[in-house]
Amino acid sequence: MALTGQCLCGDVTYTIENVPAVTGVCHCKNCQRQAGSAFSTLAGIPKAEFKFTSGTPKLYEDAATDSGNPVERYFCGRCGSPIYSALPSQPEMLYLKTGTLDDTSSFKPQFHAWCDSKQTWVVLEKDVAAMGKQT
Repeated sequence: MALTGQCLCGDVTYTIENVPAVTGVCHCKNCQRQAGSAFSTLAGIPKAEFKFTSGTPKLYEDAATDSGNPVERYFCGRCGSPIYSALPSQPEMLYLKTGTLDDTSSFKPQFHAWCDSKQTWVVLEKDVAAMGKQT
């Protein structure tokens, strides 16, 4: 079952061969800034299963993370939609910004990360793993 998605303007489109390996929510300050929201919803996808069908995203290399580890943030150069993040320490995976999926109805987070910096008004589900500061 292939999943599809795109940026806001439609310049960047993609397909994913299988369901995500993992799903989660990141509450770190940099994800908040990139999303312009309280958090970023993510789906871990093996890079080999992710294919662009149109467009090429731009890259912002985020070296100023709380963990000290760099994050590669890919986004549409026209509309600015974040598409995915990648960690050099995990070269086989990418972390899709799930708001870009055409159908988000099946998204359910398996974890919450960086909860030490989550917005105070965000309430987490009790049955979902929640981790504080990551290193």
